[in-house]
Amino acid sequence: MELSINQRKYRLPDAPDRMLLWVLRDELGLIGTKYGCGEGQCGACTVLLNGEPVRSCLTPLAAAKEKSITTIEGLERNGNLHPLQEAFLKVDAMQCGYCTSGMILASAGLLSRNPRPSEPEIAAALEGNVCRCGAHPRIIEAVRLAANGGVR
Repeated sequence: MELSINQRKYRLPDAPDRMLLWVLRDELGLIGTKYGCGEGQCGACTVLLNGEPVRSCLTPLAAAKEKSITTIEGLERNGNLHPLQEAFLKVDAMQCGYCTSGMILASAGLLSRNPRPSEPEIAAALEGNVCRCGAHPRIIEAVRLAANGGVR
């Protein structure tokens, strides 16, 4: 089975029932995608599949075949952080950081569909991503900053 992850092709043994999360972390070393609850409820494992946020802990490889997968490691371009990554750093939108990659990828999915979301739209898009540290106000601020042209 061939997968396209972060604009790179990977050839993997054919096991379509394996979950994408474990292939990313254990087989490919892309550990920015976090294991949280294993039930799709916390959002820590969020990746983009053809630009749409999905829970990789619930996504079998078969569902990812012939689609573009983006992890947190794939957002930077030519050594430059994605505007969302920069905004999260600028407003200190993290404490422990465990939810951060999922929050950023869910936000990237939102901004690709809606480049100028309102605060309620941002909150709704991030509703399935849990931050136990309570950084949600700063996370929403970071998404707004990135949507308004970033920090450059």
